Amino acid sequence: MAGNSTRRGAMRKGKKGATVGSGGVRRRALEGKGPTPKAEDRTYHKAYKGGAAASGGSGGTGGRRGPAGKGARKLPGSDQVAGRNAVLEALREDVPATQLTVMVRMDSDERVGEIMRLATARGLPIAEAPRTDLDRLTDHAVHQGVALTIPAYQYAELDDLLSIAADRFEPPLLVALDGITDPRNLGAILRSADAFGAHGVILPERRSVSMTASVWKVAAGAAGRVRVAQVTNLNRALTSLKEDGVFVLGLDADGDVTSRELELGTQPTALVVGAEGKGLSRLTRELCDQVVSIPMGGRAESLNASVAAAIALYELSGVRARQGLG
Repeated sequence: MAGNSTRRGAMRKGKKGATVGSGGVRRRALEGKGPTPKAEDRTYHKAYKGGAAASGGSGGTGGRRGPAGKGARKLPGSDQVAGRNAVLEALREDVPATQLTVMVRMDSDERVGEIMRLATARGLPIAEAPRTDLDRLTDHAVHQGVALTIPAYQYAELDDLLSIAADRFEPPLLVALDGITDPRNLGAILRSADAFGAHGVILPERRSVSMTASVWKVAAGAAGRVRVAQVTNLNRALTSLKEDGVFVLGLDADGDVTSRELELGTQPTALVVGAEGKGLSRLTRELCDQVVSIPMGGRAESLNASVAAAIALYELSGVRARQGLG
């Protein structure tokens, strides 16, 4: 009967006896789907026409939602800010971004609503992806259904940090990190630097943490307000700063003075923070004009690097405020 979907195929004889045909199903499956689309027409290909939007170009999608799963692809050199609070802070601080990815059918709240409004206002491409794709995109971070793709961080030059201080008519206050490898420490130090008026943070290229999405998340917006310079060699950078009249203060448990005796605090200053346990490296310590320790009356032998940096920056900001410099 016509239209009977259960109609059996024709009988055919073979070596194993008579068998029932597929009714043409297998033949149709082998017919193919036509010619392969051009690379620029395939959304998952790097040559896709919409790629300009994903890389921050002028050909953006104007905040339109892409098809589910098509946006959950990490671009070379990019990183992901994951989590509703972190993404919201990044958008509020106008952190450079190339795409917002949201989970399909996720529960929304006020933060998600504001995230969508801010992303749309900036013209960011918005893609939907299933949870599995979003898990993979964020390296299984706690993303809460949202992830923001940010391009590789554009580091400042050392002179840029000095220019920031000059534009504010303030003596430079910089923070240099010696052997800090934990992104949570860097994120917390950026928050302290922002809170106490530092003009920038200096990182060495080797054996050091760098500006990653994890740092952006911990910094909670401070990473967009405090510039970070990356230098090839920390000791050479400190030597260069000294030649420009900047005093180098090392933060170490074995200090010459305590943080309450910072007579050099009103001068152009670079505060060098060493790793917890190891402290300052030998060569870096020798470069310091003064080594500062934090007085502790308890039993703790050392403090977390970011905590020590926060205390020292607080003391420095107090010295400057009393002199009318902050």
